Amino acid sequence: MANAPAAASQEPALTSLSHGGGCGCKIAPGVLSEILKGTSAMPVPKELLVGIGTADDAAVYQLNDSQALIATTDFFMPIVDDPFHFGQIAATNAISDVYAMGGRPIMALALVGMPINVLSTATIGKILDGGRSVCEAAGIPIAGGHTIDSVEAIYGLVAMGLVHPQRVRRNADARAGDRLILGKPLGVGVYSAALKKQALDSAGYAAMIASTTKLNTPGVRLAELDGVHALTDVTGFGLGGHGLELARGSGLQVVIEWPKVPVLDRARGFIAQGFVTGASGRNWAGYGHDIELAEGFSEHEKALLTDPQTSGGLLVSCSPDTVDAVLACFAQEGFAAADIGEVRAMPAGGKPLRVVL
Repeated sequence: MANAPAAASQEPALTSLSHGGGCGCKIAPGVLSEILKGTSAMPVPKELLVGIGTADDAAVYQLNDSQALIATTDFFMPIVDDPFHFGQIAATNAISDVYAMGGRPIMALALVGMPINVLSTATIGKILDGGRSVCEAAGIPIAGGHTIDSVEAIYGLVAMGLVHPQRVRRNADARAGDRLILGKPLGVGVYSAALKKQALDSAGYAAMIASTTKLNTPGVRLAELDGVHALTDVTGFGLGGHGLELARGSGLQVVIEWPKVPVLDRARGFIAQGFVTGASGRNWAGYGHDIELAEGFSEHEKALLTDPQTSGGLLVSCSPDTVDAVLACFAQEGFAAADIGEVRAMPAGGKPLRVVL
């Protein structure tokens, strides 16, 4: 079996300690909206360029005329049993939010919650080593952090970065006529569901790890392109949820041309076998009322649209004449990105997100 066991034979598998793994353990979008109701009314300083008002990936605070600080945090329970891979995935996912704002990461703080009476210090150390290896790949130090004794294993980072104030890329800045580019294929949640049922072989596991541990480094260069208007990353709410955030923030309609959306090779086959995360259904329950699906769009395809992506790809909204430059930027850093749709003016009576075949 590809999913490596815990460090010591008497230790339980990491995933057995968590009620939900990776970004699939996010609070459902409908519940989150209720929790956050009213918080956007809090007074904020003018230097806060991006806060919680547009459901962006990170906060951005202007320091001076040429620098703004990006601050974000992300953490979750294990999505795999291999402790080193868990650390890698969690760190990659956290740093992605800096890239999704168009910034360059500068340092991180570790967030560690572990059941110390259950897991060995060796296993916990491997989780931290995995996170450290990703930070080294991103060229940043782990400068500190915080630890607690927790019932479930939790790991993640506070990630900080810098960006020029005029290069900040928000959800709210997409423009009518823009094309949408997706940097990674969908299906990570489906693969994780198959993994939990011992149905994912070593090749499938390797594909899952390759996707979830690939840093979204193109974000820095993408923000330097004037034709790139908005950036986000596709994580726990799936392509449907994060596409909706972009649409709502911009007051426009996002149209996804479904046949163009890249999907991990075996994801559809796994869905046909029933390997779908519970988060997929919760996502649809939370935001499905705002999506118009094409006639004949199957339940299997809907499971992909709402599939929670742990450490998913960047979603780029750019002018049509910038598409080639965006795709080249991704290709130069080893990504097989795809042009998957467009942004339109909101039609009368239309829904913020539309899926066409």
